[in-house]
Amino acid sequence: MPSYSIGRAASLLGVSSETVRRWADGGRFGMDRDGAGNRVIDGVSLAAFAKERAAGLHPVPDEVVTSVRNSFAGIVTAVNADDVVAQVEIQSGPHRLVSLVSREAVEELGIVVGVVVTARVKSTNVHIDVP
Repeated sequence: MPSYSIGRAASLLGVSSETVRRWADGGRFGMDRDGAGNRVIDGVSLAAFAKERAAGLHPVPDEVVTSVRNSFAGIVTAVNADDVVAQVEIQSGPHRLVSLVSREAVEELGIVVGVVVTARVKSTNVHIDVP
């Protein structure tokens, strides 16, 4: 079973090491000590906690009905458009998403920097890299 240092867990969750310590001390996920006496976090309980925590961070409006399961509510940080296509950058928590859509769609939807939007990701290919 994988385990993570407090610093690595903090990086994965996008919070400070002190926040991870407080959560662990509060019983939010399992923590043990490794052979050297360092505190380590159980990977299975950290994954469950991350999933639970993420569910409420960037909620998608309930009135939207869709088959897409990967939705990211966020704020538009950049729009670069030419005559036909537009590149829209969205910041959703620690995630930067970039979408290419038609210039016409951007104009019709009123997508400008500072607008809150929901990005929906649906793909047949998902690549996973392991360090």
